Parts: sequence; structure tokens; C-alpha cells
Amino acid sequence: MRRRLLIALTVFATVAVLAFAIPLCLTAATSRTQELILGRTGDADRLAALAVTAAATGDNRALTMEVDRYHDLYGEPVLVVDGRGTPIVNAGVNQHDPVVATALSAARRNQRTATVQRLTPWSNTGLLIARPVGSDTHVDGAVLIEASTATARTDITRVWAIVAVGGLAAMALFTALALMLSRWVLRPLAGLSGSVAELTATLPKPRTATPVTRHHGGPPELRAVAESFDTMALAVRDSARAQRRLVDDTAHAMRNPLAALTIRLDSLEPGVSETALPTLHGATREVERLTALLDGLLDLAVAEGTDFDPTRTRTTDHCDADTVIEDRIDAWHTAFARAGSTLHRMSSDCAGQSVTISAVGTAATAGTHSQELAATSHPSDIAHNTDDLLNRTSRCDAEPRHATTRAGSAWQPTDIAVSADVLAQILDVALSNSCRYAGAGATTCLSVGTEPGWVTITVSDDGVGVPATELEELTTRFFRGSSADGIGGSGLGLPIAAALTTSRHGTLTVRPVEPHGLSVIVRLPAPEPR
Repeated sequence: MRRRLLIALTVFATVAVLAFAIPLCLTAATSRTQELILGRTGDADRLAALAVTAAATGDNRALTMEVDRYHDLYGEPVLVVDGRGTPIVNAGVNQHDPVVATALSAARRNQRTATVQRLTPWSNTGLLIARPVGSDTHVDGAVLIEASTATARTDITRVWAIVAVGGLAAMALFTALALMLSRWVLRPLAGLSGSVAELTATLPKPRTATPVTRHHGGPPELRAVAESFDTMALAVRDSARAQRRLVDDTAHAMRNPLAALTIRLDSLEPGVSETALPTLHGATREVERLTALLDGLLDLAVAEGTDFDPTRTRTTDHCDADTVIEDRIDAWHTAFARAGSTLHRMSSDCAGQSVTISAVGTAATAGTHSQELAATSHPSDIAHNTDDLLNRTSRCDAEPRHATTRAGSAWQPTDIAVSADVLAQILDVALSNSCRYAGAGATTCLSVGTEPGWVTITVSDDGVGVPATELEELTTRFFRGSSADGIGGSGLGLPIAAALTTSRHGTLTVRPVEPHGLSVIVRLPAPEPR
């Protein structure tokens, strides 16, 4: 590849130098030729004027003296003839030369002799300049000068030599720059190619062939790098799929043994002594925590493996955010009350003032499921164990309606291209974290905002919050903030919610609330208009 690049750059430099040097040389030669012709033509016209004076006075002495002096000074032969072609003054010209005779005959007919347009270093040594004597209507003779081109050709040769030396210097400079440029460009490519080849050699071979070399051209080095990158990308994709499948299979395979272990531990309780009961209960809690962790891993594997396209969603994959939020408030308000905190719904009236809508409901309407929500150790248990809540959220799938948020005097729909159970699962994670970690006396608020093509749901609380250094880690698997010490949890809730949001082409952002607190902002796409 370096050779090809050097050849291409050298050819380009050569063409550029020649495109500059050739016109410069031709212009210099033309200019020097015109200078010679104009100078000798002026001399011939001056001698012709003296010939007219000599013919009028009948005295040729002044003309003869001027011709001889010109011949001695420049060393160029001069011939002056009358109207019949008879020589008047001859200073070294061979008048019997056919070329000389032709030039004189043309001058006596008041015709300009043809001259060369451009001299070159290898042109003839002489140049004939012939001018008529007399006026345009009456020609009394002719003057002919055999001009020497030696000096002009020497000057032209010198200019061409200077241009050639400059061109060669430019070529050498361009070649050096091309060599440096090729090394600068190709050295990282060679290192990258070697590193990628070494890395690709350690990866498992992908199940599909790499299509780069079949569909793309280019230098062999670049095609090798492209093929290695394609192989690496396919291997990484297969590895990621295998990793998710391993997590999924492992979690599924371990659930049955854990369920059997839980049953065995429960069956041991009647036969265990009082002193061993705390140990038994501790083992049961650890099994339950491990079960919750496996459930979270399953949910995370499903969320990360979801392939979602909002432009191809069915009607049942749409829901109204307001309806789901109202349902989540109804499901969670008792759990917040048991935790000593408050859950509110925020909206905006026509004047843009904040209006707080408290969640209403009694213990009878919430029932046993609200108590289970407060006692559950993982947000995924809410979706798995509370069937009536899923039934309530599914009403938005079966009978979609356009609940709206007031903005000015118009009502804006809050439909999103996400199913109700997925949105409920995302909101359950944010509400579960706020209920657990915000602290007693905290207030949690839910709000909905709309913009063209998007719906934003915000869950904010004024609790203890999270240190600024830990905000970016909250969506990392198994990470638990310093404010969660001593509180149960697996560290998979927000990663699951983030994976679900990302798979639906949305975003989940965690931000601090001033002066203290935490805000989870979920931005999801609105359905495509049909």
C-alpha cells in the first residue's frame, strides 16, 4: 500500500510541477523571441528611413556608414536594395541565397516576412528580418537583416535550466513529503492492523462469513483491517448473545433448586430447636434474596435482549402514560404511607401554576396487594406477584384512550409507543427506589411532559438523595449507593428500567434534586401517526 500511495503522490506532484514549469518555459521563450524580433525590426525600419533619405538626396554615404557601423557593432549582415532589387549597401549578406531572395522579394511587394513565434535552445542560428523602403503605396526598395539568435537562445536556455532545477527541487521536496505523509498515515494503520489481527485470532470464529472483501474494494491492507473488524464485531455480537443466553439459562436452571431449597427449609422449621431458629430464618432470607437476584437477572436479560421498533408496533403496544401513572399511584400509595412518606401526582393548569393531585384510596381498595408491594424485596416481584395490578394496567391496552396534560387551552395526548406493563415495570422501579431509599417524611412526585414525538415522565423525591459521584453508577449492574446501606436490594432495578427504556428507543436519566433528593426522568417515543 505504501508503494501505491507513493506512486500516486509522486505522479500527482509530477503533473503539478510540469503544469507549472512548461507554461513558464514557453512564456519565457516567447517573450525573449518577441524582444529579439521587435528590436531587429526597429533597426530595419531606421535603416529603411535612411534609405528613403538617401534616395531623395542621391547621397548614400550616410546610409553606408550606418550599415557598416551596425554590422561592426552587432556582427549581423545587412543588405539594402532599391526597387528593382539592385544592392545599394551590402554588409556580408549572400544575396544569391534563395531564402534571402524570397524575403527581399516579399519586402519589395510590401509584404511582411514570416518569422518564428518562439525560439528554442535548438532553433536556427539566424533569423531574417526584411522591411520595405518607402511608404505603403510606393515601395522604393527593401532592408534585410540576418539577426543572430545565439544570445536569445542562450537566455532561453538559462531560463529553462533555472526552471528545470526548480522543478527537480520541487519534485524532491514533494517526494520527501509524500514519503513522510505515507509513513504518518500508514504507520498507525499497520499497528492497528496487527493489533486487530492478534485480537481476532483469540476470538471464536463467527458463525457467519465476513462480507467485507466480497462487497468492497480498496488496498489489501485496508481490506484486511476491515475484514478483521467485521470478524471481531460478529464475534463480539455472538459473545454478547451467548452471555445473555447464559444468564437466562443459568437463572432458569437455578430457580427450581432454589424453590426446592425454600420448601425444604420451611419443612425443617417445626423440627428445629428454638436456638437454631434464627439461623434457619437467616438461611431462608438468603435464599429469598438469591431468588430475587435471579429474577432480576432474568428481567435484565429479557430487557437487554428485546428488539423493539416503534414504527412497527401494534395497537396493543401503545398506552396512555396518564392512565398507567394513575394506576401506579393507586397501587403504591399505601406502601408509601407505610414507609412514612407521601406520593403525589403533579400537573399544570392553564396558568402554568403547579397543582398537586394527591393519590386517593383506602386500605380496602388497595387490599393485600398494597401490603405486598411494601414488603417486596425486588421491583420485579411487583409485576410477578400482583395479578390484579397487571389487569388494571392492561385496561389501557384493551381500551386505549387519550388522557391528556393541560397546556394552555389545549389538551395534549400522552400516548406512548410502549405497552402498559412495560411502562408500569419501569415506573415500579423508580417508585420502589423512592419508597425505600428516600427516607421517612419524603415526598415523591410524578409528572408528565410532552413534546413533538416524545413523552417525558419524571419521578422526583426530596429525600436524602445520592452523592454526585455515584449518580452515573446508579444504572450499573449490582451497584448500590452509599445511602442504601442496610436496606435490602440487588442493585438491578435501575439497570432493568434503563435497559427497558433503551430497548424502546428512549432514555432514562438520573439527576439530583436541589437542595436534596433524586429525580428519575424517563423519555419515551410517542406512537407514529397512522
